[in-house]
Amino acid sequence: MSETNFKSDVEAVDALANKYQDLRQEIGKVIVGQDEVVKAVIIALFSNGHSLLVGVPGLAKTLLISTIASVLDLDFKRIQFTPDLMPSDIIGSEILQENRTFQFNKGPLFANIVLADEINRTPPKTQAALLEAMQEKVVTVSGVSHSLPKPFFVLATQNPIEQEGTYPLPEAQLDRFMFNIPLDYPTFQQEIDVVKNTTGSQNVSLKNIVTANQIQQFQQLIRKIPVTDNVLEYAVSLVSKTRPGTERAAAIVDNYISWGAGPRASQFLIVGAKCHAAIMGKYSPDISDIQAIAKYVLRHRIVRNYKAEAEGIKEENIIDQLL
Repeated sequence: MSETNFKSDVEAVDALANKYQDLRQEIGKVIVGQDEVVKAVIIALFSNGHSLLVGVPGLAKTLLISTIASVLDLDFKRIQFTPDLMPSDIIGSEILQENRTFQFNKGPLFANIVLADEINRTPPKTQAALLEAMQEKVVTVSGVSHSLPKPFFVLATQNPIEQEGTYPLPEAQLDRFMFNIPLDYPTFQQEIDVVKNTTGSQNVSLKNIVTANQIQQFQQLIRKIPVTDNVLEYAVSLVSKTRPGTERAAAIVDNYISWGAGPRASQFLIVGAKCHAAIMGKYSPDISDIQAIAKYVLRHRIVRNYKAEAEGIKEENIIDQLL
């Protein structure tokens, strides 16, 4: 089913909540645990945002993303970022044909879901090409613009422990990502289930739960969900507290933060809270929905100072205090 007609927005929200439960159940056939990670990725997708996944190697980041792409019936491409990767390797390039005309050959960026694996391993020039495509949803080659598929969703991964030979993303580029999602080790029981499921001979077949057209419908629905003034003010107030040296700054921020979040954080908090409310079956977000996604939105938008690093104060500690 490529398109669904809903009689009302209430009916559409109910349908989104049901689809979310179906997605969780289907993804759970392959992915053991990581419930909060799956939830965050789905929220970002339905909010039309990109995500940065941070975790050590071996936590099945690629499997998680390809599984989500499968159940969403979306075209999926993986790009392994390396120090010698050029912008044309991801965007595509023009090839001279026999009739002396140029033909544009699309790169792997032309997919619905793009996994940018170890994005911090490639030079800034190639990072910038990807991030420009994320922002504009088009790429330009030889003065000609080429639209990227819709929906277009980038999931980038970063290894937090191995920084040798990497090019860390500047804060301005990190700001393009709606969510920063940490992946942690599975629990003991979850790891037993993972090993049991992946060392046998059984093959799991996944059903398509949501089509590309339905995803775009749900993205439009999220934008239409109403937000009360007190929730809006709470989101903006939370973001303004992260800015050191301003009248609204919290004491812990003045002590440990050198740079705070910008207005894009407030926008993502509201859009993400709308989606969080919808998948939970609510027709309007409340403050608890803001709090549920605040860490994903703010983690990569606040910059700790030397004092925070010396004392081992993490971004999560500061956000917890603000909440």
